[in-house]
Amino acid sequence: MRDGTRDLNRRDVVKMTGAAGATGIAGLAGCLSSGGDDGDGGNGDGDYPALGNYPVEGDTVTFGFNVPKSGPYASEGKDELRAYKLAVKHLNNGGGWVDNWSDLSGDGVLGKTVDYVEGDTATDADTARKSAKRMIDRDDAVMVSGGSSSAVAIAVQELCQSKKVMFMACLTHSNDTTGKDCGRHGFREMFNAYMTGQALAPVVTSEYGDDLDFYQLYADYSWGKTQQASMKKFFEEAGWSQVDSVATPLGTKDYSSYLSKAASSGADALFLNHYGLDGANSLQGAIQAGLDQDMEIVMPLYNRPMAEAAGGAIENIFGTVAWDSQIDNEPSNSFTKEFGDEYDGRTPSGPAQLAYAQTLQYAAAVERAGTFYSPEVIKQLEGHEYGNLGMGDELMRKCDHQAQREVPVVKGLPKSEQESGKYFEIVEITSRDKLGYECGSGPAAECELGSAK
Repeated sequence: MRDGTRDLNRRDVVKMTGAAGATGIAGLAGCLSSGGDDGDGGNGDGDYPALGNYPVEGDTVTFGFNVPKSGPYASEGKDELRAYKLAVKHLNNGGGWVDNWSDLSGDGVLGKTVDYVEGDTATDADTARKSAKRMIDRDDAVMVSGGSSSAVAIAVQELCQSKKVMFMACLTHSNDTTGKDCGRHGFREMFNAYMTGQALAPVVTSEYGDDLDFYQLYADYSWGKTQQASMKKFFEEAGWSQVDSVATPLGTKDYSSYLSKAASSGADALFLNHYGLDGANSLQGAIQAGLDQDMEIVMPLYNRPMAEAAGGAIENIFGTVAWDSQIDNEPSNSFTKEFGDEYDGRTPSGPAQLAYAQTLQYAAAVERAGTFYSPEVIKQLEGHEYGNLGMGDELMRKCDHQAQREVPVVKGLPKSEQESGKYFEIVEITSRDKLGYECGSGPAAECELGSAK
């Protein structure tokens, strides 16, 4: 570890002057409240009963990073893990966003060095649950993060709720994650399928017209089902008509039979509700079969690794992404630079940004709470307003633990223009004011968070 004297002095000045701004006075108050010596190492964390993996013993605290290293979402998982490791490095040694958040010091969390364990979900809910259980029971993880498959995220969130351990969801887009399957110990930064429909329908109908017939293929699990339902809702409200929707198994490699039926359906447009390698395979199959000659093709959710795998097939394909390095603001530029410096110039993906953000969000909430005791950490996240992730002013809603935030709408670039990690252009960033739903409606109407204790 490096000598932190100079950095501590500088950060103390930053905190006292409010230079970080994004978390402001609330962050300063949280940091100051955690400084008393109550007989637990001087970190102000000995005032609550045992719960989950609290209290945290010793000089280190363990986070669990549960990602798909194998399976159809492996590319996303590998990029998430890179970002998780970068977040731990910055929490312990300073750098990146940590230097600009008033409630983080760069000297660990509540005086404890952050350690981590990692696991492979294999893009499978049962495997993910077993991996997360080991992290909690064997490794004493006080927080688990991960996702990529919403079925995985929902399974792990349910486990964390039962174990009273925090779950900071990474890549999960199903409405159910903060809808019917929500949990008091789970929080999601990523927008959901409902919000994708709200953001995408105005852009796509403006481009292709307001009276098309459409056909949907969707991944046959929680995310695909809510994705299909959301597309149907918002595009039919915009004047389109659904001809049919057909489920496809996760991990399908050859979509030709499904695409053939879509081509003969008479529909004007085809929605491919697939992700990761599945998304690349279905889109390439559709283009190779010439479906784009007679149908408009839309891929409602994609990302940089998927677009890279799809290559030229992504040209002119509309969709939404979690985040992208093209978003030009201080947090986005800072993360892009730090990630590239750490990983040989690699451009981070949206899933990577989510992983980094959720790790720091948890750490900052702990600092504000002055304790790792999860009910107090939850209080710091519920209703928290922030603007330090590069996605505008955000709110972590109390009623369902869903972030209210902007949604980038993108369109794929032709192969000849794909360079330096750029595979699509941002055509619109839909503001938070145009998205979402009240706590008693939409997916939130089905959310019952349960107890914090």
